[in-house]
Amino acid sequence: ALPPFPASCLLTSSVSTTTSADQECPMGPVGTELIGSWVLGAGVSGQGSGASVGRECAAGGSQVAPAQQACVGPPWVPDTGGPTGLLNSLSVDPDAGCRFGQYFRDGRRKVDYILVYHHKRPAGARGLTRRAPASDTALGTRRVKQDHPLPGQGAPVEVDAAPEPPVDYQEDDKRFRRDEYEGHLLEAGLELERDEDTKIHGVGFVKIHAPWSVLCREAEFLKLKMPTKKMYRMSETRGLLKTLSSVLQKITDPIQPRVAEHRPQTMKRLSYPFSREKQHLFDLSDKDSFFDSKTRSSIVYEILKRTTCTKAKYSMGITSLLANGVYSAAYPLHDGDYEGDNVQPNDRKLLYEEWASYGVFYKYQPIDLVRKYFGEKIGLYFAWLGAYTQMLIPASVVGVIVFLYGCATMDENIPSMEMCDQRHNIIMCPLCDKTCSYWKMSSACATARASHLFDNPATVFFSVFMALWAATFMEHWKRKQMRLNYRWDLTGFEEEEVSGWAQAQLSKGTRPETTDKVKLTWRDRFPAYFTNLVSIVFMIAVTFAIVLGVIIYRISTAAALAMNSSPSVRSNIRVTVTATAVIINLVVIILLDEVYGCIARWLTTIEVPKTEKSFEERLTFKAFLLKFVNSYTPIFYVAFFKGRFVGRPGDYVYIFRSFRMEECAPGGCLMELCIQLSIIMLGKQLIQNNLFEIGIPKMKKFIRYLKLRRQSTAAPEELVKRRQRYEVDYNLEPFAGLTPEYMEMIIQFGFVTLFVASFPLAPLFALLNNIIEIRLDAKKFITELRRPVAVRAKDIGIWYNILRGVGKLAVIINAFVISFTSDFIPRLVYLYMYSQNGTMHGFVNHTLSFFNVSDFQNGTAPNDPLDLGYEVQICRYKDYREPPWSEHKYDVSKDFWAVLAARLAFVIVFQNLVMFMSDFVDWVIPDIPKDISQQIHKEKVLMVELFMREEQGKQQLLDTWMEKDRDSEDPCNHHSATPRPGGGGGPGPGGDRGGML
Repeated sequence: ALPPFPASCLLTSSVSTTTSADQECPMGPVGTELIGSWVLGAGVSGQGSGASVGRECAAGGSQVAPAQQACVGPPWVPDTGGPTGLLNSLSVDPDAGCRFGQYFRDGRRKVDYILVYHHKRPAGARGLTRRAPASDTALGTRRVKQDHPLPGQGAPVEVDAAPEPPVDYQEDDKRFRRDEYEGHLLEAGLELERDEDTKIHGVGFVKIHAPWSVLCREAEFLKLKMPTKKMYRMSETRGLLKTLSSVLQKITDPIQPRVAEHRPQTMKRLSYPFSREKQHLFDLSDKDSFFDSKTRSSIVYEILKRTTCTKAKYSMGITSLLANGVYSAAYPLHDGDYEGDNVQPNDRKLLYEEWASYGVFYKYQPIDLVRKYFGEKIGLYFAWLGAYTQMLIPASVVGVIVFLYGCATMDENIPSMEMCDQRHNIIMCPLCDKTCSYWKMSSACATARASHLFDNPATVFFSVFMALWAATFMEHWKRKQMRLNYRWDLTGFEEEEVSGWAQAQLSKGTRPETTDKVKLTWRDRFPAYFTNLVSIVFMIAVTFAIVLGVIIYRISTAAALAMNSSPSVRSNIRVTVTATAVIINLVVIILLDEVYGCIARWLTTIEVPKTEKSFEERLTFKAFLLKFVNSYTPIFYVAFFKGRFVGRPGDYVYIFRSFRMEECAPGGCLMELCIQLSIIMLGKQLIQNNLFEIGIPKMKKFIRYLKLRRQSTAAPEELVKRRQRYEVDYNLEPFAGLTPEYMEMIIQFGFVTLFVASFPLAPLFALLNNIIEIRLDAKKFITELRRPVAVRAKDIGIWYNILRGVGKLAVIINAFVISFTSDFIPRLVYLYMYSQNGTMHGFVNHTLSFFNVSDFQNGTAPNDPLDLGYEVQICRYKDYREPPWSEHKYDVSKDFWAVLAARLAFVIVFQNLVMFMSDFVDWVIPDIPKDISQQIHKEKVLMVELFMREEQGKQQLLDTWMEKDRDSEDPCNHHSATPRPGGGGGPGPGGDRGGML
């Protein structure tokens, strides 16, 4: 294999160029023969300054391949020995040598990264420029200067082409920046190759390869831990634990993925930060596979980030170049195809079969293979999602048991039986002014019975259980995260702040003098911070206004339906109003989620954070705050505000002096809260998390495909030809980060924990959703998205703190839901303070107050007082107030204060007790598993021993060399010594001194 040539040795073509700045040309400044869209890695040079075609850089160089050959290398050997050789050459796919775009044109150097740009070229000149025959190039007839030269190279190659198009100064500026940037990449040691002869019209690709020397240099700079030759045996459990572990392994074997990385390991290689001085420690027998594709692309990306083009108006890195349209995309390549008949085995195909398929939903995820392909950050996300889904299994089981307990005890619930008993003949006051009439409590029998499913003593136990579950889940994840850090050699890894992020954000449309050195004072940042504060407050106010609008809709719709002549419509007013209002809330939540996500990103951008990590954390916090308020405000209203500030008959509270505040059902608002929570949770999961994730990427991909096909001017035979890997990946959706993935799961975690007292089945629905979500996300990452750049991370970042905050908030909210939203506390107070016989008989009557219909305000009494068939004198309403015949009629009674005191006491006791139990769980379970801490200590000891032995070996080798030097010097010195007068060279003091001279 011939070595790659430096930039000074090569002459460029606008089609494809292979360069290197690491090595020197052995025979002077010569280059590479460029014909059409192929290039030879070394050999014959193109003629750019008068030299004839055919001059070689070294004697006996490779011959020029025919113009039809697209790739050269080991898989294809040209044969010009007659018709048979010609037929053989035509029968081979011309792109097979470069693995359809995964390698350079020489078939040897792997493509580590791709830069994509748009270029303008007249359609008539396109084919001539790309497929110019060699004879015309040699003759030099009708030549025109080439476009898009890679920088740092010889004179331009001129090819047969049409007249020059009109000058486009904006395009020239972008080309100038690309040339300078690519020149700096060459100086950094990267090798580049350009390809504009693609089926995507107007799109060019720059392929980047990092040679071995660059990989070693950058791995040392980044302190990448690489496996050494030293292997050691991992400590194993003994005794009963070993037996249980083996039994569990046999039981779970059918649900383990069939990948090598997922098998239990007994031996582990000792890892050490890569060093060029200590290469002998590492196993470098196969240099091609020592750095895997994930590591190679991340190294190239680090070089791209720190490389800038400074000759433009302001310094620009790859982030700014992409933002300004100099490059349209930058991404690493996927390993290959994931499906097909003749697809070679690769990690992407294996992940598609064992991870991204719905048929393996019951199996564990191959997390190690996910990390190997996508990097630690994405691997940690899927590991966290898997741990969360596993922990939902016990929560779902307990939730189903609580729900079944409610079903079993429904017929034994005395309060609901009393509400359904028509013999009590309890007449309730109207639910609205004028149009609503009196109604019997027995008409709400179905709602009362259904409320018992979620409002029973078992829900209190379930709330305590879920609070402890949340604490246990956090501790379980910390331990699992530590195990992954040990397995992935991240124990000593510390994330470095990426400098220059603020400069990249400022570079687009900012004054040049502010981007040389980003030093923003508080005066510079104050307008952005003030804009953030005002915008967030305004958007929260918009959310409250929308909830208020839905409340007005509920009130007005209930009044309108009450005027309906159909008895069935009037009997189902509450269910109809609740269901339609929740659907409106769901649609608004989904729409505002998308709007708030874009606004949060804009607000974070104008802040100009100093680092990329700071940008991501601020964006996450803003997006979570806005989406949290958006998702939970309607639920908070039903749980804590509906029915609390309605007033009483004769003195109701009105909104805008027109709309009377709505009341809760006689059985309480808990059933309505359950309906609201279930519809919003299931709707968000079904529509936003699943349909959107499947439909939107596919729709974008289809639109992009139609757009490219309409723009393409390729011949029919070119359309049939298999596309290059980088062309296929370019049509995929760009990776937008993990924030949307985490966000939907954190919001779901809130639904599972915050209001679990009102909906015990929430963990079950979350579990069913997550089983699909894991495979859906996996399929999206494998088939719909471009390959993300691998990012090292040792934890899930700010999301862990958000999870802890939601877990703590859940304890407080569930305490208030149990005490204020449900009837649990009023029932206890009645049972132990007011019950005559120690049972719940009479509880419903105790919670209802009396009202004399003659005390209605003018214009608020029912229009049809005889709707029940007789005149009503006294109606009932749910509250603790004095009766009309009392001295202080309609005032709050002593029972109200007794119940309120019990409710507040329950909140304090429940909150402190559960918080203490959660902290106790946190304290009892260690963050780092004992075996992992022992393994980490063992690694440190082995590393010290390895270096001690190495130093001892060096010292022994040095001592041996010194002894050999002394032994070789002694005979020479004795032989050359001359005897002194009266002395001689024999024994004696004088002789000895002379011999040692």
